[in-house]
Amino acid sequence: MTNWYAVGVGFVVMTVVGVVGLAIPGLGQLTAGLVGGFVAGYLAAGGAGRGAWHGLLAGSLGGIVVAVVFGAAVGLLGTIGLGPFGPLLGGSVFFVVLLVALVMGLESALAGALGGWIAEE
Repeated sequence: MTNWYAVGVGFVVMTVVGVVGLAIPGLGQLTAGLVGGFVAGYLAAGGAGRGAWHGLLAGSLGGIVVAVVFGAAVGLLGTIGLGPFGPLLGGSVFFVVLLVALVMGLESALAGALGGWIAEE
């Protein structure tokens, strides 16, 4: 059974660390995915498998939200500047960011497995 509270808290932590990571060099999005995934896995407890699942959900949710927001923003701004080619640019950005979301989900799953394992110990 999925603990959506753990996924939500992991997502919020990932978002906050990601925003702070934009302002502090060296912190970045990799750290955000790791910290958020770890928190989701730790809160879900139940071992490494359960922690990995919850970390994956938190990381993927964050990545998909970022992909949709960036894709829509670039498509809208591109329409203003590039006319009919703007939505094409927005769609391209959406798919690139979606690939980044996949990577973010995988790293969050690894951190979530560690968090779930530590919570069980």
